Amino acid sequence: MKKTIITVVGNDTVGIIAKVCTYLADNNVNILDISQTIVQGYFNMMMVADPSGSDKDIASLAKELADLGDKIGVVIRCQHEDIFNKMHRI
Repeated sequence: MKKTIITVVGNDTVGIIAKVCTYLADNNVNILDISQTIVQGYFNMMMVADPSGSDKDIASLAKELADLGDKIGVVIRCQHEDIFNKMHRI
């Protein structure tokens, strides 16, 4: 199974989780794990997802999620698990 890491950061507003999860469900991306926090009005969410059921490749999903983020006022990043791990290795 290939995993994808999705991060969402921005000012907290109503519906962020709903809009991101609706996009993922509409594209057959399964959420395996999710964590979200709100600190002094700043929203932060991290998801581990399985995009293997989607017809779209990770690049297309990443672009569309970034566009969705622009539309709802947050920054959404989507990376393959291997890239995320290499970028965050100490």
